[in-house]
Amino acid sequence: MRFAQSCLLGRLRKQTFFSLAEANAAIADVLERINNHVMRRLGVSRRHLFETVERAALASLPAEEYEFAEWRFARVSTDYHAEFRSFFYSVPHALIRQQVDIRATARMIEIFHRGKRVAVHQRRYGGPRYGTDPAHMPSSHRRYAEWTPERFRRWGASIGPQTEGLIVAILASRPHPEQGFRTCLGILRLYRDLGRERAEVVSARAVEIGGLTCKTIASLIATHKAPRHSTEPAAVMEHANLRGPGYFH
Repeated sequence: MRFAQSCLLGRLRKQTFFSLAEANAAIADVLERINNHVMRRLGVSRRHLFETVERAALASLPAEEYEFAEWRFARVSTDYHAEFRSFFYSVPHALIRQQVDIRATARMIEIFHRGKRVAVHQRRYGGPRYGTDPAHMPSSHRRYAEWTPERFRRWGASIGPQTEGLIVAILASRPHPEQGFRTCLGILRLYRDLGRERAEVVSARAVEIGGLTCKTIASLIATHKAPRHSTEPAAVMEHANLRGPGYFH
């Protein structure tokens, strides 16, 4: 490189160029002469060495352009996601608590475990903080893949605002919304035989005490029994100032 630079500068230093294309053409001409010049020590030209020795050893260029990447270590949390710059990306759930390597480019997040790539995600800069591949979910989570937080919220709203608030609180309390789906489905079953009024009372109480589990909801349903309506007529209290039904006839 230094030799080519000195040759180029030495031969072109006194020339004036009026465009980049003109300068590039002059440089190409000088390089052609340098490459074809026979070296005294070896008795062959640089081009001859390239064609007979070096060309066969050349490897093909990468299929993709070079892209700057940042590497970091991370430990997979119990929700099978690894964190990078406050966003979370899923890996196969079997890697929970394992250390992984994260390769982050401007476009992609690649996650490696012991040198093997185990997950690829589009990099997130805004919006939802979790990127989850359904294939990474445990079977218990994958079963509910067709459910969404919005679907549960609408279901809660169909009962009343207190139940909608309970659903929103449950989903917000989990590191990842899918982890709250099972609880929401459990509440759906518990509320199936309740009237809306009782369900709203139970939901309001659950949010008030922070009881965001099926066990707590079931307990609240048991303690907030529906009021009993007596089928027997109430006994008439006798008093000197009370007039009986015969008084008006």
